[in-house]
Amino acid sequence: MTYITVPGHARSKRLSLTHLMTRRFDLWRQRRALTRLDAAALRDIGLTRSEAETEARRPIWDAPESWSC
Repeated sequence: MTYITVPGHARSKRLSLTHLMTRRFDLWRQRRALTRLDAAALRDIGLTRSEAETEARRPIWDAPESWSC
């Protein structure tokens, strides 16, 4: 019988509390940084001031699963 191992395949998707809190803090920090960007920087990333402020007000638990903070 042959066994095939795939790195990370059987690894648990659960994150440690410390890792989860670090990711959420990073997300909070990045969203707050949006509010400090000037109009030219916001244009460069394709956002309006209103969109940046709306994103900054989102709670830290409101992040798509596909994001890796």
